Amino acid sequence: MSMQNVASPALGFVSPKRNELKHIPGDEGWPIIGKTFEVLADPKGNVEACAAKYGLVYRTHTFGQTNVVLLGPEANEFVLFDQQKLFSSTHGWNRVLELLFPRGLMLLDFEEHRLHRKALSVAFKSGPMKSYLIDLDKGIAARIAQWKAKPGVMQLYPAMKQLTLDLAATSFLGADIGPEVNEINRAFADMVAASVAPIRRPLPGTQMARGVAGRKRVVAYFREQIPLRRAKDGGEDLFSQLCRATHEDGALLSEQDIIDHMSFLMMAAHDTLTSSLTSFIGALAAYPDWQQRLRSEVFALGLAADAPTGVDDLEKMPLSDMAFRETLRIRPPVPSMPRRAMRDFTFKGFAIPAGTSVGVNPLFTHYMEDIWPEPDRFDPLRFTEEAQRNRHRFAWVPFGGGAHMCLGLHFAYMQAKCFARHFLQNIEVSLESGYKPDWQMWPIPKPRDGLRVVVKAV
Repeated sequence: MSMQNVASPALGFVSPKRNELKHIPGDEGWPIIGKTFEVLADPKGNVEACAAKYGLVYRTHTFGQTNVVLLGPEANEFVLFDQQKLFSSTHGWNRVLELLFPRGLMLLDFEEHRLHRKALSVAFKSGPMKSYLIDLDKGIAARIAQWKAKPGVMQLYPAMKQLTLDLAATSFLGADIGPEVNEINRAFADMVAASVAPIRRPLPGTQMARGVAGRKRVVAYFREQIPLRRAKDGGEDLFSQLCRATHEDGALLSEQDIIDHMSFLMMAAHDTLTSSLTSFIGALAAYPDWQQRLRSEVFALGLAADAPTGVDDLEKMPLSDMAFRETLRIRPPVPSMPRRAMRDFTFKGFAIPAGTSVGVNPLFTHYMEDIWPEPDRFDPLRFTEEAQRNRHRFAWVPFGGGAHMCLGLHFAYMQAKCFARHFLQNIEVSLESGYKPDWQMWPIPKPRDGLRVVVKAV
């Protein structure tokens, strides 16, 4: 099938006027700025207050446009599973990501998305995943040895950010990338920072300008490397895998497709995992009983401190798996997910016109008390098989759902459990007396103060 015939559809209409959505309860706030600052200040409190006042479907105005928010598991299933192909991810995310990460997998729709996802999936099959684990394991072990050698107070988030950036470069670009790795890492760091910058135009001196410049550097690197990787016809890193990937008709991915997918995948693997691993270790510091239970699970593997971690070892860490899932419930790395309606639709009795910006909110769903009793409490046992049996399948959606379910979710689990193995085997972590971390929940959860923890050797 020709890829020219499956491009994500362009919107042939404009956003509905405000009066076309007046029948939906809500408050659009001040002219122009709407409710933007309220959402930025407290996204969880804002959505919960709106749900209490208006119900599970409401209207608001943020970031220059009117939005309709649909809440709860049924809304998640309706929008994310999208059986009727009503919702465009392309036109939902483009406002945020198109300058820096255009045409990443998450920004494609329908048949084009399916074909690209199938081509990319080769990089996440069993063989390549085992190869990634070897490099991840070495990198994690080396970095945790450095942390272990410097006991005391540590700023967890920046340390984790540097680790995940280095790991993404190694496993995605290859261990032999050479001295360019630092320059590429800096360029990616600028791109990621710009993706959530308040100024959305690349004006001189702004973070967005630095991000756009970083993208130019990354694009130049990938464009130079693609023919070299293809000529070499080897390499188990993700970049080399994509250089050999083909569409259903046997055609190689285009150079531009590889560039766009690599840029997006490295961003997704780095920033969301930084958030999740920081939250994971922060939870273990706050709940020492759970930290000890997970450490006992790691010791039960019987691995020497310098022994490599195998895939079979990771499968013997169910408590660590459940603890990571609970971390993702409490702080989903993507707290809200935007879409744009391609056609008129009705949900819970509300008629919503084509062109409407629509959002679902995993953060809200993950704290619904009728699904998650005592939702503020860290309790990994929520994810035993028995506990999950009667739960709505879209009640827990940190990786999205439907066709756009995160392609790298198994990569994330693998990296998280590999990290847990080395961290718990070597380091005990705690919080200083009276210290309470201060988390910024949007656009990606991040501790405002870096999250101070006390580390000491086990």
